[in-house]
Amino acid sequence: MPAAVFDMALRLGANPEMSRTTVKLMQTGRMKQRLGATSWISFSATQTVSTSACAFDWRARFGPFGMISVRDALKGGQGRLDVMALGIVPLARAEHSSALMRGELMRYLAELAWAPDAILFNTALRWRDDGPDRLAVSAGVGETAAEVTLSLDSDGRIAGAFAPDRPRSATAPILPTPWRGRFSDYRHHGNMWLPFAGEVAWEIDGKETVYWQGRIERWDASSDGA
Repeated sequence: MPAAVFDMALRLGANPEMSRTTVKLMQTGRMKQRLGATSWISFSATQTVSTSACAFDWRARFGPFGMISVRDALKGGQGRLDVMALGIVPLARAEHSSALMRGELMRYLAELAWAPDAILFNTALRWRDDGPDRLAVSAGVGETAAEVTLSLDSDGRIAGAFAPDRPRSATAPILPTPWRGRFSDYRHHGNMWLPFAGEVAWEIDGKETVYWQGRIERWDASSDGA
């Protein structure tokens, strides 16, 4: 691990002597149903993030009374994306593929700002000092190998994440596309510095389209399994 990575983890509040294996958070926000949409739909979500393995489980509810539910997850080395109505009627499901796995790995890597302990304790992560205020982090092998570049703000905290080739589709055509996330509203929470706001965008034909914006309403960490 480069010294710059270890120093960043300490700045964010990770403790080398305390292994908290699971982060649990609650979010609220809004998201576009498709990239060309001009309207947004509100959501509330819960998410668990492993700090010892590349794994997360995001479960969100959209629309009136939370009628539409979405599960976006990476567990056991498999990506998962399901959309359900009323919790029982399947509307969409992404099939297992290397593209889906790469995309989910990139999401995990980009969201390390919300799970600083993973920087120290997830041994599956590979780090590279990528220049002033830039750190590259990767995971996976072969067709599922994924890398994200993290940019740091003036306080040395994660301000953004970028991948030049995140799959925009889990099936052919895969459409590798520049993808980025931004973090803001850092707060001292317990012994951690965490961003309580974030947004995600695709860059298509040189134009950036923000499609997800969210806020952290609650954040907890424990040594229990996800």
